Amino acid sequence: MRLHGSMTSPYVRKVRVLLDEKQLPYTFVRENPRSLDSQTQTLTPLGKVPVLVLDSGRTMIDSPVILEYLDGLGGEPLLPASGEARWDVLHWTSLADGLLQALVTRLLELRRPEALRSPESLAWEERRIGRVLDVLAQADLSSGFFVGGRYSLADVAVGVALEYTDLRYPHAWRERHPALGAWLAGIAARPAFQRTVFDTVP
Repeated sequence: MRLHGSMTSPYVRKVRVLLDEKQLPYTFVRENPRSLDSQTQTLTPLGKVPVLVLDSGRTMIDSPVILEYLDGLGGEPLLPASGEARWDVLHWTSLADGLLQALVTRLLELRRPEALRSPESLAWEERRIGRVLDVLAQADLSSGFFVGGRYSLADVAVGVALEYTDLRYPHAWRERHPALGAWLAGIAARPAFQRTVFDTVP
């Protein structure tokens, strides 16, 4: 398999973490999807990463689809097939994705010329980020995991989202939520997280 993506994309990183956790062999093709000569432009009309190219030549796009596909390739599933546990995992992964969306929207606003930035939009996204962090901090993390006392896609998604918060919107959220910060320290120590750290260039 080939995974096309950038080192700054949290959506790509989630896939890389899962590939590492599952010990699935793949080649990582590092590229900037915004470059006109990026292979991403020809692999998907969306021009977005991640893009997974299977050995058969089939192309898969969109991180939730890719994650579910990879999760089914073997090993202990990180997304339960059914029941309350499945919906709990999807609930937390959806919140984590919403946090990423707010962080990316804020980042894009900050990249506009200063005279064109909207203080209202920045404040809106920062409030949204704060609300999601507040809800994540309410989870019962006594087991070290978000759902059912075992590692799941919820932990992957939330862990990546919190580290992306540190990358793109560094602020003292740990002071407000020390237990969530302690949980992240444990998750971030996993080898799959250590081997897929964010870079500051695509």
